[in-house]
Amino acid sequence: MKKSSIVILSIIALFVCSSCMKWEYGLEEDFSAAGEGLFITNEGNFQYGNATLSYYDPEKKTVENEIFYRANAMKLGDVAQSMVIHDNVGWIVVNNSHVIFAIDLETFKEKGRITNLTSPRYMHFLSDEKAYVTQIWDNRIFIVNPQRYEIIGHIECPGMTMENGSTEQMVQCGKYVYVNCWSYQNRILKIDTETDCVVDELTVGVQPTSLVLDKNNKIWTITDGGYKNSPYGYEAPALYCIDTETFTVEREFLFQKGSKVSELQLNKEKDMLYWLNDDVWAMSVEDTHLPIRPFLDSRGTIYYGLTVNPQNGDVYIADAIDYQQQGKIYRYTKDGVLIDEFYVGIIPGAFCWK
Repeated sequence: MKKSSIVILSIIALFVCSSCMKWEYGLEEDFSAAGEGLFITNEGNFQYGNATLSYYDPEKKTVENEIFYRANAMKLGDVAQSMVIHDNVGWIVVNNSHVIFAIDLETFKEKGRITNLTSPRYMHFLSDEKAYVTQIWDNRIFIVNPQRYEIIGHIECPGMTMENGSTEQMVQCGKYVYVNCWSYQNRILKIDTETDCVVDELTVGVQPTSLVLDKNNKIWTITDGGYKNSPYGYEAPALYCIDTETFTVEREFLFQKGSKVSELQLNKEKDMLYWLNDDVWAMSVEDTHLPIRPFLDSRGTIYYGLTVNPQNGDVYIADAIDYQQQGKIYRYTKDGVLIDEFYVGIIPGAFCWK
Protein backbone atom coordinates (compact mmCIF):
# COMPACT_ATOMS: atom_id res chain seq x y z
CA MET A 1 0.00 0.00 0.00
CA LYS A 2 1.29 3.49 -0.87
CA LYS A 3 2.29 5.81 1.96
CA SER A 4 -0.25 8.44 0.81
CA SER A 5 -3.04 5.89 1.07
CA ILE A 6 -1.84 4.90 4.54
CA VAL A 7 -1.87 8.55 5.62
CA ILE A 8 -5.40 9.10 4.26
CA LEU A 9 -6.69 5.94 5.92
CA SER A 10 -4.96 6.89 9.16
CA ILE A 11 -6.65 10.31 9.12
CA ILE A 12 -10.02 8.68 8.47
CA ALA A 13 -9.39 6.16 11.24
CA LEU A 14 -8.44 8.91 13.66
CA PHE A 15 -11.59 10.85 12.75
CA VAL A 16 -13.75 7.77 13.19
CA CYS A 17 -12.06 6.91 16.50
CA SER A 18 -12.46 10.48 17.69
CA SER A 19 -16.15 10.30 16.83
CA CYS A 20 -16.41 6.95 18.60
CA MET A 21 -14.78 8.32 21.71
CA LYS A 22 -17.82 10.55 22.24
CA TRP A 23 -19.87 7.43 22.81
CA GLU A 24 -17.72 6.64 25.83
CA TYR A 25 -19.57 9.40 27.61
CA GLY A 26 -23.20 8.93 28.57
CA LEU A 27 -25.82 10.72 30.57
CA GLU A 28 -25.20 11.18 34.26
CA GLU A 29 -27.60 9.27 36.49
CA ASP A 30 -28.74 10.31 39.93
CA PHE A 31 -28.22 7.89 42.81
CA SER A 32 -29.17 8.08 46.46
CA ALA A 33 -27.56 5.17 48.28
CA ALA A 34 -28.21 5.91 51.94
CA GLY A 35 -27.47 3.43 54.70
CA GLU A 36 -25.07 0.50 54.78
CA GLY A 37 -23.76 -1.06 51.61
CA LEU A 38 -20.92 -2.85 49.89
CA PHE A 39 -18.73 -1.53 47.07
CA ILE A 40 -17.10 -4.06 44.74
CA THR A 41 -14.13 -2.99 42.62
CA ASN A 42 -14.06 -4.95 39.37
CA GLU A 43 -10.53 -4.97 37.98
CA GLY A 44 -11.43 -5.48 34.35
CA ASN A 45 -8.83 -6.78 31.89
CA PHE A 46 -5.33 -5.32 32.01
CA GLN A 47 -4.89 -2.53 29.43
CA TYR A 48 -8.52 -2.76 28.30
CA GLY A 49 -9.75 0.15 30.42
CA ASN A 50 -12.88 -1.77 31.43
CA ALA A 51 -12.63 -1.52 35.22
CA THR A 52 -15.96 -0.84 36.92
CA LEU A 53 -17.48 -0.21 40.33
CA SER A 54 -20.54 -2.04 41.68
CA TYR A 55 -22.70 -1.33 44.74
CA TYR A 56 -24.73 -3.89 46.69
CA ASP A 57 -27.45 -3.23 49.26
CA PRO A 58 -27.39 -6.20 51.68
CA GLU A 59 -30.79 -5.40 53.19
CA LYS A 60 -32.63 -5.09 49.87
CA LYS A 61 -30.42 -7.65 48.09
CA THR A 62 -30.06 -5.33 45.10
CA VAL A 63 -26.98 -4.53 43.03
CA GLU A 64 -26.13 -1.58 40.80
CA ASN A 65 -23.29 -2.11 38.31
CA GLU A 66 -21.03 0.41 36.54
CA ILE A 67 -22.06 3.07 39.05
CA PHE A 68 -18.97 5.26 38.52
CA TYR A 69 -19.63 5.45 34.80
CA ARG A 70 -23.35 5.99 35.25
CA ALA A 71 -22.92 8.68 37.92
CA ASN A 72 -20.06 10.55 36.25
CA ALA A 73 -20.54 9.80 32.54
CA MET A 74 -16.96 8.59 32.22
CA LYS A 75 -15.08 5.33 32.51
CA LEU A 76 -13.30 4.38 35.73
CA GLY A 77 -10.09 3.36 33.94
CA ASP A 78 -7.68 0.44 33.80
CA VAL A 79 -7.58 -2.07 36.69
CA ALA A 80 -9.56 -1.02 39.77
CA GLN A 81 -7.27 -2.36 42.50
CA SER A 82 -8.86 -1.38 45.80
CA MET A 83 -11.12 1.06 47.63
CA VAL A 84 -11.11 2.63 51.08
CA ILE A 85 -13.52 4.94 52.90
CA HIS A 86 -12.48 7.88 55.07
CA ASP A 87 -14.65 10.64 56.49
CA ASN A 88 -17.64 9.69 54.35
CA VAL A 89 -15.65 9.78 51.10
CA GLY A 90 -14.79 6.73 48.99
CA TRP A 91 -11.33 6.49 47.45
CA ILE A 92 -10.96 4.17 44.44
CA VAL A 93 -7.41 3.16 43.53
CA VAL A 94 -7.08 2.54 39.78
CA ASN A 95 -3.74 0.85 39.32
CA ASN A 96 -2.81 1.06 35.65
CA SER A 97 -4.46 4.45 35.16
CA HIS A 98 -2.17 5.89 37.85
CA VAL A 99 -5.04 7.63 39.61
CA ILE A 100 -7.15 7.58 42.78
CA PHE A 101 -10.72 8.89 42.49
CA ALA A 102 -12.62 10.35 45.44
CA ILE A 103 -16.39 9.85 45.28
CA ASP A 104 -19.48 10.74 47.28
CA LEU A 105 -20.77 7.60 48.99
CA GLU A 106 -24.44 8.25 48.26
CA THR A 107 -24.41 9.82 44.80
CA PHE A 108 -21.21 8.09 43.56
CA LYS A 109 -20.16 11.34 41.90
CA GLU A 110 -16.50 12.32 41.72
CA LYS A 111 -15.29 14.82 44.32
CA GLY A 112 -11.67 14.91 43.17
CA ARG A 113 -8.69 12.81 42.09
CA ILE A 114 -5.03 12.23 42.87
CA THR A 115 -2.94 11.81 39.71
CA ASN A 116 0.68 11.20 38.66
CA LEU A 117 1.00 8.04 40.76
CA THR A 118 3.28 5.30 39.43
CA SER A 119 1.10 2.24 39.86
CA PRO A 120 -0.99 2.61 43.03
CA ARG A 121 -2.22 -0.42 44.96
CA TYR A 122 -3.66 0.56 48.37
CA MET A 123 -4.36 3.71 50.37
CA HIS A 124 -4.12 4.11 54.15
CA PHE A 125 -5.28 7.23 56.03
CA LEU A 126 -3.27 8.67 58.91
CA SER A 127 -5.36 11.84 59.22
CA ASP A 128 -7.64 14.04 57.14
CA GLU A 129 -4.56 15.63 55.59
CA LYS A 130 -2.20 12.69 55.26
CA ALA A 131 -2.36 9.23 53.70
CA TYR A 132 0.06 6.62 52.37
CA VAL A 133 -0.28 5.06 48.90
CA THR A 134 1.62 1.85 48.14
CA GLN A 135 2.98 1.14 44.66
CA ILE A 136 4.13 -1.65 42.42
CA TRP A 137 7.14 -1.07 40.16
CA ASP A 138 8.29 1.72 42.44
CA ASN A 139 10.61 1.72 45.45
CA ARG A 140 8.61 4.48 47.11
CA ILE A 141 5.43 4.72 49.12
CA PHE A 142 3.78 8.01 48.20
CA ILE A 143 2.54 10.44 50.84
CA VAL A 144 -0.54 12.38 49.74
CA ASN A 145 -2.70 15.18 51.07
CA PRO A 146 -6.29 13.97 50.42
CA GLN A 147 -7.82 17.38 51.02
CA ARG A 148 -5.69 18.95 48.30
CA TYR A 149 -5.53 15.81 46.13
CA GLU A 150 -1.77 16.22 45.95
CA ILE A 151 1.37 14.13 46.36
CA ILE A 152 3.36 15.79 49.15
CA GLY A 153 6.25 13.35 49.59
CA HIS A 154 7.39 9.76 49.56
CA ILE A 155 8.98 7.06 51.71
CA GLU A 156 12.05 5.30 50.36
CA CYS A 157 11.81 1.51 50.78
CA PRO A 158 15.23 -0.11 51.36
CA GLY A 159 16.40 -3.01 49.23
CA MET A 160 14.21 -2.13 46.26
CA THR A 161 14.68 -0.59 42.84
CA MET A 162 12.14 1.00 40.55
CA GLU A 163 12.02 -2.30 38.64
CA ASN A 164 11.37 -4.64 41.58
CA GLY A 165 9.70 -2.22 43.98
CA SER A 166 6.49 -3.57 45.45
CA THR A 167 4.49 -2.49 48.49
CA GLU A 168 0.94 -3.67 49.12
CA GLN A 169 -1.51 -3.67 52.01
CA MET A 170 -1.11 -1.67 55.21
CA VAL A 171 -2.22 -2.04 58.83
CA GLN A 172 -1.56 0.33 61.71
CA CYS A 173 -0.73 -0.42 65.34
CA GLY A 174 -0.02 2.67 67.41
CA LYS A 175 2.17 5.09 65.52
CA TYR A 176 3.56 2.38 63.24
CA VAL A 177 2.25 1.29 59.86
CA TYR A 178 3.19 -2.18 58.63
CA VAL A 179 3.39 -2.95 54.91
CA ASN A 180 3.75 -6.25 53.11
CA CYS A 181 6.11 -6.30 50.12
CA TRP A 182 4.68 -8.68 47.55
CA SER A 183 6.03 -8.96 43.99
CA TYR A 184 9.54 -10.51 44.06
CA GLN A 185 9.81 -9.56 47.72
CA ASN A 186 9.68 -11.36 51.08
CA ARG A 187 9.49 -8.65 53.71
CA ILE A 188 7.18 -6.75 56.04
CA LEU A 189 8.21 -3.12 56.53
CA LYS A 190 7.65 -1.08 59.71
CA ILE A 191 7.13 2.65 59.18
CA ASP A 192 7.23 5.38 61.82
CA THR A 193 4.34 7.66 60.86
CA GLU A 194 5.86 10.61 62.73
CA THR A 195 9.05 10.59 60.66
CA ASP A 196 7.68 8.82 57.54
CA CYS A 197 10.68 6.51 57.55
CA VAL A 198 11.10 2.73 57.43
CA VAL A 199 12.55 1.85 60.85
CA ASP A 200 12.59 -1.95 60.64
CA GLU A 201 11.87 -4.90 58.37
CA LEU A 202 11.02 -8.56 58.87
CA THR A 203 11.78 -11.39 56.46
CA VAL A 204 8.98 -13.89 55.83
CA GLY A 205 8.27 -16.33 52.99
CA VAL A 206 8.25 -15.53 49.29
CA GLN A 207 5.65 -12.95 48.26
CA PRO A 208 3.39 -12.01 51.19
CA THR A 209 0.03 -11.16 49.60
CA SER A 210 -2.24 -10.00 52.43
CA LEU A 211 -2.02 -8.25 55.79
CA VAL A 212 -4.48 -8.01 58.72
CA LEU A 213 -4.30 -7.01 62.41
CA ASP A 214 -6.22 -9.20 64.87
CA LYS A 215 -7.82 -8.46 68.28
CA ASN A 216 -4.52 -9.15 70.05
CA ASN A 217 -2.61 -6.66 67.89
CA LYS A 218 -0.94 -9.55 66.09
CA ILE A 219 -0.22 -9.16 62.39
CA TRP A 220 -1.17 -12.01 60.07
CA THR A 221 0.13 -12.41 56.53
CA ILE A 222 -0.11 -15.11 53.87
CA THR A 223 2.64 -15.74 51.34
CA ASP A 224 1.93 -17.25 47.92
CA GLY A 225 5.32 -18.96 47.61
CA GLY A 226 6.07 -17.62 44.14
CA TYR A 227 5.74 -19.80 41.06
CA LYS A 228 7.64 -22.44 39.11
CA ASN A 229 10.78 -21.10 37.44
CA SER A 230 10.42 -17.75 39.21
CA PRO A 231 13.77 -15.93 39.36
CA TYR A 232 12.93 -14.96 42.94
CA GLY A 233 12.19 -18.47 44.17
CA TYR A 234 9.44 -21.05 44.53
CA GLU A 235 8.47 -22.56 47.87
CA ALA A 236 5.48 -23.70 49.93
CA PRO A 237 3.10 -20.85 50.84
CA ALA A 238 2.71 -20.03 54.53
CA LEU A 239 0.53 -18.25 57.05
CA TYR A 240 2.45 -16.15 59.56
CA CYS A 241 1.48 -14.63 62.91
CA ILE A 242 3.72 -11.68 63.83
CA ASP A 243 4.06 -10.08 67.26
CA THR A 244 3.98 -6.27 66.84
CA GLU A 245 5.80 -5.60 70.13
CA THR A 246 8.88 -7.63 69.22
CA PHE A 247 8.31 -7.56 65.44
CA THR A 248 9.13 -11.25 65.19
CA VAL A 249 7.35 -14.29 63.75
CA GLU A 250 5.34 -15.94 66.53
CA ARG A 251 3.74 -18.76 64.54
CA GLU A 252 4.14 -20.21 61.07
CA PHE A 253 1.74 -22.55 59.26
CA LEU A 254 2.89 -24.20 56.03
CA PHE A 255 0.61 -25.10 53.12
CA GLN A 256 1.35 -27.62 50.41
CA LYS A 257 3.69 -26.36 47.72
CA GLY A 258 1.71 -25.09 44.75
CA SER A 259 -1.31 -24.09 46.85
CA LYS A 260 -3.07 -20.94 45.60
CA VAL A 261 -3.40 -19.08 48.88
CA SER A 262 -4.63 -15.46 49.02
CA GLU A 263 -7.14 -12.92 50.33
CA LEU A 264 -6.60 -13.10 54.09
CA GLN A 265 -9.53 -11.50 55.96
CA LEU A 266 -10.85 -11.04 59.51
CA ASN A 267 -14.35 -11.00 60.98
CA LYS A 268 -15.81 -8.09 63.01
CA GLU A 269 -14.43 -9.41 66.31
CA LYS A 270 -11.02 -9.90 64.67
CA ASP A 271 -10.74 -13.37 66.16
CA MET A 272 -11.43 -15.47 63.03
CA LEU A 273 -9.25 -15.63 59.93
CA TYR A 274 -10.62 -16.38 56.46
CA TRP A 275 -8.66 -16.98 53.26
CA LEU A 276 -8.84 -18.51 49.80
CA ASN A 277 -7.01 -21.68 48.76
CA ASP A 278 -9.24 -22.88 45.92
CA ASP A 279 -11.92 -23.22 48.63
CA VAL A 280 -12.72 -20.79 51.46
CA TRP A 281 -10.97 -21.63 54.74
CA ALA A 282 -11.44 -20.33 58.28
CA MET A 283 -9.68 -20.69 61.62
CA SER A 284 -9.46 -18.96 64.99
CA VAL A 285 -6.52 -16.66 65.68
CA GLU A 286 -5.86 -18.86 68.71
CA ASP A 287 -5.56 -22.11 66.72
CA THR A 288 -2.26 -23.95 66.66
CA HIS A 289 -2.79 -25.83 63.41
CA LEU A 290 -4.43 -25.29 60.03
CA PRO A 291 -8.01 -26.53 59.52
CA ILE A 292 -8.57 -29.93 57.96
CA ARG A 293 -11.77 -29.10 56.09
CA PRO A 294 -12.73 -25.92 54.22
CA PHE A 295 -15.41 -23.54 55.42
CA LEU A 296 -16.90 -23.47 51.89
CA ASP A 297 -15.92 -25.46 48.80
CA SER A 298 -15.09 -23.78 45.52
CA ARG A 299 -17.98 -25.20 43.49
CA GLY A 300 -15.44 -25.91 40.76
CA THR A 301 -14.96 -22.26 39.86
CA ILE A 302 -12.38 -19.48 40.39
CA TYR A 303 -12.69 -17.74 43.75
CA TYR A 304 -10.80 -14.45 43.41
CA GLY A 305 -11.90 -12.08 46.18
CA LEU A 306 -13.18 -12.36 49.75
CA THR A 307 -14.69 -10.19 52.48
CA VAL A 308 -16.60 -10.56 55.75
CA ASN A 309 -19.45 -8.23 56.68
CA PRO A 310 -18.23 -6.28 59.73
CA GLN A 311 -21.79 -6.08 61.08
CA ASN A 312 -23.15 -9.63 60.95
CA GLY A 313 -20.31 -11.89 59.79
CA ASP A 314 -21.78 -12.77 56.38
CA VAL A 315 -19.07 -14.03 54.01
CA TYR A 316 -18.91 -12.69 50.45
CA ILE A 317 -16.88 -14.46 47.75
CA ALA A 318 -15.96 -13.01 44.36
CA ASP A 319 -15.97 -15.50 41.48
CA ALA A 320 -13.92 -14.43 38.44
CA ILE A 321 -15.50 -17.30 36.40
CA ASP A 322 -13.23 -17.11 33.31
CA TYR A 323 -11.73 -13.61 33.68
CA GLN A 324 -13.64 -12.50 30.57
CA GLN A 325 -17.33 -12.35 31.40
CA GLN A 326 -19.12 -10.66 34.29
CA GLY A 327 -17.99 -12.02 37.64
CA LYS A 328 -20.32 -13.27 40.34
CA ILE A 329 -20.62 -12.67 44.08
CA TYR A 330 -21.82 -15.35 46.51
CA ARG A 331 -23.13 -14.29 49.90
CA TYR A 332 -23.14 -16.78 52.79
CA THR A 333 -24.08 -16.53 56.44
CA LYS A 334 -21.31 -17.02 59.00
CA ASP A 335 -22.64 -20.58 59.30
CA GLY A 336 -22.05 -21.25 55.60
CA VAL A 337 -25.63 -20.97 54.29
CA LEU A 338 -26.02 -19.40 50.82
CA ILE A 339 -28.43 -16.45 51.02
CA ASP A 340 -27.78 -14.51 47.80
CA GLU A 341 -25.77 -14.40 44.56
CA PHE A 342 -25.48 -11.69 41.94
CA TYR A 343 -23.43 -10.61 38.91
CA VAL A 344 -21.07 -7.65 38.95
CA GLY A 345 -18.26 -6.54 36.57
CA ILE A 346 -15.29 -8.32 35.00
CA ILE A 347 -12.86 -9.80 37.56
CA PRO A 348 -14.32 -8.64 40.88
CA GLY A 349 -11.27 -8.42 43.12
CA ALA A 350 -11.82 -6.25 46.18
CA PHE A 351 -14.56 -5.08 48.51
CA CYS A 352 -15.20 -1.98 50.62
CA TRP A 353 -17.88 -1.73 53.31
CA LYS A 354 -19.84 1.47 53.82
